[in-house]
Amino acid sequence: MSGSPLSKRFGAAVRSRRLSKDMSQETLAELAQLHPTYVSMVERGVRNPTLDVAERIAKALETTLAGLIEEAERKPRRG
Repeated sequence: MSGSPLSKRFGAAVRSRRLSKDMSQETLAELAQLHPTYVSMVERGVRNPTLDVAERIAKALETTLAGLIEEAERKPRRG
C-alpha cells in the first residue's frame, strides 16, 4: 500500500519534528492519544490522518497544524 506524495511529505514532516525533539514514536503516540502503529503509518505516508488527528499530532509535537503542513510543502517532491 503506497501513499500519495503529499501524505509522504506530511509524514516526513511529522518524523522530522519528532526526531528534532528526540521523541520516540511511542511517546508521540501517547501524547497524541494514538496507537504507535498508526503514528508509524502516518510517518511512512501510508495513512492519512483526519484534520482532528493531524492537529493532535501537531500539538503533541508542540507546533501547529499549519506549521506541519508548511514543512510538508517545503519537502522535495519526488517523481
